[in-house]
Amino acid sequence: MTAPVVRLAVTADAAAVTDLVAGAYDRYVARIGRRPAPMDADYPALIEQGAVRVAELDGEIIGVLVTEERSDHLLLDNVAVSSSARGRGVGGLLIETAERLAKDAGLPEVRLYTNAAMTENLEYYPRRGYVETHRGGQAGFARVFFTKPV
Repeated sequence: MTAPVVRLAVTADAAAVTDLVAGAYDRYVARIGRRPAPMDADYPALIEQGAVRVAELDGEIIGVLVTEERSDHLLLDNVAVSSSARGRGVGGLLIETAERLAKDAGLPEVRLYTNAAMTENLEYYPRRGYVETHRGGQAGFARVFFTKPV
């Protein structure tokens, strides 16, 4: 198998990015009781801002990374992997990309949050070196916040 390539998303990727994110988060709708926030993001606008990267394999987008540079950290706003690529290291590749972006920008840490109902993530991020900093409500969601120095 060829390794996925991570690249900056372009306007033509918007529909594929939107569809991939919807598919990746759909399984959480019942758990959360509503659509997770990434399902309703404006991906064309985020792509225009340069905030979206995609993991591509053989011409197919199999992962999405959304980041935002802040003054003192990089926010890893969203990482999503297609169901067909889940469990093959794509999420890890995208997280490593975010960490590299933070380093390249001279930022000391990556921060992220996940929904408390996404229990898989509460185990996944600590395995990747992220430390839970706090929990709280944000935009009507129960969120768990993590950080990792880079």
